[in-house]
Amino acid sequence: MNFFNRQKTRSPGDAVKSLRENIVRLDQSVAGEGRKRINEEISRLLASVKSSLSGEGDVEPSPDAVAQIANEVYAQDLLSLMIIHLGKFDFEARKDVCHIYNMLLRRQLGTRSPTVDTIATRPDIIFNTLKGYSNPDIALNTGMILKEMLRYEPLARIMLYSEQFYTFPNYIENTTFGISCDAFGCMKETLTRHKPMVAQYLDANYDRFFNMYTTLILSANYVTKRQSLKLLGEILLDRANYSIMTRYISSEANLKMMMNFLRDKSRNIQFEAFHVFKVFVANPNKPPQIASILRRNKEKLLVFLKEFHNDKDDEQFNDEKQFLIAQIQQI
Repeated sequence: MNFFNRQKTRSPGDAVKSLRENIVRLDQSVAGEGRKRINEEISRLLASVKSSLSGEGDVEPSPDAVAQIANEVYAQDLLSLMIIHLGKFDFEARKDVCHIYNMLLRRQLGTRSPTVDTIATRPDIIFNTLKGYSNPDIALNTGMILKEMLRYEPLARIMLYSEQFYTFPNYIENTTFGISCDAFGCMKETLTRHKPMVAQYLDANYDRFFNMYTTLILSANYVTKRQSLKLLGEILLDRANYSIMTRYISSEANLKMMMNFLRDKSRNIQFEAFHVFKVFVANPNKPPQIASILRRNKEKLLVFLKEFHNDKDDEQFNDEKQFLIAQIQQI
């Protein structure tokens, strides 16, 4: 047996170092066989790293190997490089990057989440992941990674308090159906998962946020309009957002907008608008301007609501509708 020609076994950390080297080479290469070989090596290395993090079959991953990989990923700035160069990777390699990100984000040491802590010091990683929505080839991959990031409050806070948060409408309105829905899902995750933090933000940034959000509610795109109305109802009815709800339902413009949506040609839009409109009517302390609008339109509203979606077999909806009719009759 020739002991001198045996290759040294590569450690998981070595695979990460080699991955970085090949990503740098890929960035410097031109199209052709050389670039193809580099991409094949990147795919092989990503598959190897994913396997070390997740284990093989019924075999659990080695804690030492996972620690080596994680520490080397941080040291080699792979969290950033994988996102920036994702569009140059092969299809399967992009999927492996998603798995690697998810496993690293979920890794905990006691009460600490080292990957979350690392990304929290590098907001550019979050923002470059969001920018992935501008590239149709990788948008759903980066969307999956972004949604996983937003599960963690420190990262969701960075997103919500950033200027980049206000680019969500662009990705929702100006992309394909699949990308638009994915982007809306990530915006919703930002606004609903970490309730006290979001309530504090909305309270401090009420005007700017709702000026932006109203553009989505008034979108010419049916899906965007419906999703936005539904999410608005969820936000307003959440107990954590009581002060935001009180402020929103004190606006004449908001009430008039919902009353117009009640007459939309789409029954689904009407239904979602109803769940926002009911908050205005059910408010026991209606501001004078809101009470005045409801009083002026009292008879029309009563006639309208008595015929509104009478074919809907939904006990809660029917109970709420009867409650609103009773409230309006008392105005």
